[in-house]
This record gives sequence, structure tokens and C-alpha cells, in this order.
Amino acid sequence: MSISGALSNALSGLTAVSRAAEVVASNTANALTEGYARRELSLSSRSLGGTGAGVWVDGVSRVVDRVVLADRRLAAAEAENASVRRDFLAGFESLLGNPGEPGSLSANVAGFEAALIEAASRPDSEARLASVLVAAERLSGQLNSLSASLLQTRTDADRSIGQQVQSLNASLAQIDRLNAEILAQRAARRDATALMDQRQRAVDTVAEIVPVREVARENEQISLYTTGGAILLEGNAAVIGFTPAGIVTPDMTLGSGALSGLSINGMAVPPGDDGLLGGGSLGATFALRDVLVPSAQTQLDAFARDLISRFESPAVDPTLAPGEPGLFTDRGNPLDPAEELGLAGRIVVNARADPARGGALWRLRDGLGATAQGAVGNSGVLTALVDALSRGQVPASGNFIGAQRSASGLAADILSQASSARQSAEAGQAFASARQDALRQLQLADGVDTDHEMQMLLQIEQAFAANARVMGTVDELIKQLLAI
Repeated sequence: MSISGALSNALSGLTAVSRAAEVVASNTANALTEGYARRELSLSSRSLGGTGAGVWVDGVSRVVDRVVLADRRLAAAEAENASVRRDFLAGFESLLGNPGEPGSLSANVAGFEAALIEAASRPDSEARLASVLVAAERLSGQLNSLSASLLQTRTDADRSIGQQVQSLNASLAQIDRLNAEILAQRAARRDATALMDQRQRAVDTVAEIVPVREVARENEQISLYTTGGAILLEGNAAVIGFTPAGIVTPDMTLGSGALSGLSINGMAVPPGDDGLLGGGSLGATFALRDVLVPSAQTQLDAFARDLISRFESPAVDPTLAPGEPGLFTDRGNPLDPAEELGLAGRIVVNARADPARGGALWRLRDGLGATAQGAVGNSGVLTALVDALSRGQVPASGNFIGAQRSASGLAADILSQASSARQSAEAGQAFASARQDALRQLQLADGVDTDHEMQMLLQIEQAFAANARVMGTVDELIKQLLAI
């Protein structure tokens, strides 16, 4: 080997170990950086005319387990989906309250029944009649509050869908742009690994909203497909369309066209978890807006209908004419089965029994249709009201088992259904979260190990010193030749 060849080899070795030191420094600096993939230097022997000519730096590669990464993304989408469902169901159950808990639906029904029983035992007591009115207004007011809360949840869900679609479109456009930048960097033989880290984080953002599969293409390019089969990125990024409604009312549904669905590049696609973009937080939010909240509203409306119907019969209050509203009304009107949707938000106590609205407390004792006070000791109407409230009857609507239930039994059924759904959602969320954590830990195992990096740094130091020693020796040889 010539002296110049030895010098060239040593110089290439110094270049390689300098680049290796740069890689180790980058790994160590980003040991705690989320989404950073550990770097490894790729080297190969260089030859010139069949003779060894040092070492060649092929480039820097990212250490990523594609299978674990793909599974972790799917687990993240599942966990987000389960979390959205569980949060709503737990919140709805909390609004209903536990039996015996002050302010709960069951407690308010029981309080109303107790107030009626006490008033029936002393029909001459205006204080006890006032307690009946307060208990009835508390019960109807809670139904109004629960209905308003559900409407707000649907409105918030519709707004959240708009925000998620906006984030999804922004992330897809960013991934498309990064694809182009990575291609340009590779064409210029520059290191594009930092851009790949950014692209991986952007895909992670998409994967929480919609479960995706990443497909590798030539020149470090990627394509994205949803698990439902929709193309999100193939050459160009897809554009997801959605139009927020602003304010959602009980009668607004996706089927009626009052609420927006989804579109991909202008083509309408089914929303929800059974659609092309289902499975992540977006699908769960659609389920919240279009299925879960309307189902809860249906149960409350069925309870309100049952409550109103119990007191409209002339057999309960003989002073009522056919078609006149009873103790509970639909904003002052009698029950109309065709207008049940949103009834829980409209139910109010009959103004004839409320002195604050021009009524009189004695009508609770003598009948809402009475024009003058009767005997103060007559408890017939109050007793009939107690019997009507506790009487078992099959609910005329709602998703119940079809058995006869008293008002308190029906309230308990609503809470039981909510509790059962919440427990099921919690079990699903626990499983999804555990799977996500396990896969995340598995992915982190391929991350930066600072102990290993320090060991590599020692090897790099030794290699640098050896190559520098070769160059020093070559320098001495050249000096000796020049001195001859």
C-alpha cells in the first residue's frame, strides 16, 4: 500500500468515526424525545481498482419496528374510541345519580311520592301541599336539566367532529408535504431522518382520530389507508369534508339531513364506527352524536311520557275534562304521543297548581279542574295521585324490558341501563389502554439506550485515536522522505 493510500484510508476512517460520534450525540440528546427513532450509521468497505480504499458512509438509518408501530397505532385508535364512549356513559350515569343520593332521579321520584303521601294524610295542611308542588317541580326540573345536558353533549360532539376533521386534514397535508421534502433530501443525498420523525408523529396524530395502515413506497415514501378501506394518502392527500351544525336540537338527525356526515374528496361516506373512517375518536364521536346521546334522550322522554300519562286520566282526577292536562304537562299542553321527542326537556308542572303562575295549591287536593275549594279534609284526589305514581304499568315507549313498572321502578331501570353500559365501556377501555401501554413499552424498547450509546462512544474514541495515529505515522514517514 502506498503512503497516499494509507493516508486516504485513515482520512476516510476519521470521517466515518466523526459521523458516528454525531449519530451518538443525536441519539443521546433525544433519549427522551417523543417519536424519535434511534439512529444507526451504515458503513461499507470502499475499494478503488480492486484495492481497499478505506470505509464508505452509506448513510444513517432509523431503527423502527414497523409491525409494533402499526399495532400500537391501531391500539391508540381503539383506546381513543373507548375513552370517548366511557366518558359520556360515566357522565350520564353521574347526572342520573345513585339511588338514595340527594338530587338523583330516583331520590326525586321517591321524594315526590313521599310528599304526596304526607299531603294525603293531612290534606288540610297548606305546607304539605306546597311540599308536593316543590317535589313535583324538582322532578320535572331535573328532567329538563338532564335533557338540556344531553343536547349540549350532542352540540359539543358535533363541534368536536369538526375540529377532528380539521386536524385530520391538516395532518394529512403535512404528511404529504413531508413526503415531498424527504424525496428531495434523498435526491440531494442528505440526511432525511429528522423529517421522517416528523412524519411519524403526524401519522400518529392521524391514527388517534382514524385507525390507519402505513404502506411503504419507494424512496422512503408512504401511503395511508384506513382499516375500513378508505385511501387517505396515495400520491396526494385526501380531503375530508364535514359541515358543523352549530346548535343541535332533539329533532336533528343525520338521516333527515339536518346533521352533516363525512365525505372524502367530495364523495359522501358513511360515518360512525361501521363506516370507512370508523374505529378511532372520530367514529366514537359520531356514535356519541347520532346513537348514544339520542338513545339516552329516548329513555328520558319515555320516562317523561310515562309520568305525564299517569296523572291525565279522569279516574285519577275526576275534575279533569277529557283531553285536559294533568299534574305534569308538555309546556302546559296535554301529552301528544306524536311529539314525544324532546319531551323530557319540555315537561313542567301544571300552572293551575302553582300560585306563582296564577294557580292555587288547593287544586292539588280538590282537583286541577276544580273552580272552587272543597272540603279541606278530602284526600281522595291526593290518594289517587299516590296510587297513580306507584301503580305498575308497561311503558308505552323507550327501550325497556316490557314489564309493568311504577315510576320509581322505571327510574331505576334507566339508571341500571346506564350503569351496565358504563361498566361495559370501562371494561373495553381498560383492555384497550392496557394493550396500548404494552405496545408502547415494546416500541420504547427499540428506543435510545444511553448505556449502549456511551459504550459506542468509547469505541468511537478508540477508533478515532487509531486513525489519527495512522495519519501521524504517515506524516512522520513523509517528513523522513523530504529530509533525504
